[in-house]
Amino acid sequence: MNRGLNPGLGLATLRIVLGVTFLAHGWPKLAGGIAGTAEGFASLGIPAPTLAAGAIASLETFGGLLLIAGLFVGPVAGLLILHVLTGIFLVHAHNGFYVVGPGTGGYEFNLLLAASLAVLIFVGAGHWTLQDRFRKDIVHP
Repeated sequence: MNRGLNPGLGLATLRIVLGVTFLAHGWPKLAGGIAGTAEGFASLGIPAPTLAAGAIASLETFGGLLLIAGLFVGPVAGLLILHVLTGIFLVHAHNGFYVVGPGTGGYEFNLLLAASLAVLIFVGAGHWTLQDRFRKDIVHP
């Protein structure tokens, strides 16, 4: 199998960009957008929409920070996959595939996020993770 020029750097790049993306989506909700998110959730019939909006905003914000830091990458990526797949089925699927152009608001972006998160689960988090740093400190004080 061809491992590429620097798989660890590639995975770190993917992990950090995903983290920034989720942070950029979650932080505005935590910083004052919970009500709007809760209204959207209520319109979809999601129970306890304010609680759900707070949970999603927290997952996106803190999950993004954890991805950037390289901590608990597998579990965080798994939770975020569930989140984006839920978004596909509840919001985006009926709009078609494309985010822009024909079928505006489609599921292509969420699908790309889910696949990218799956790469982190299957292949690893790459270089520069705090998890590896902590592991080295524990194994080799």
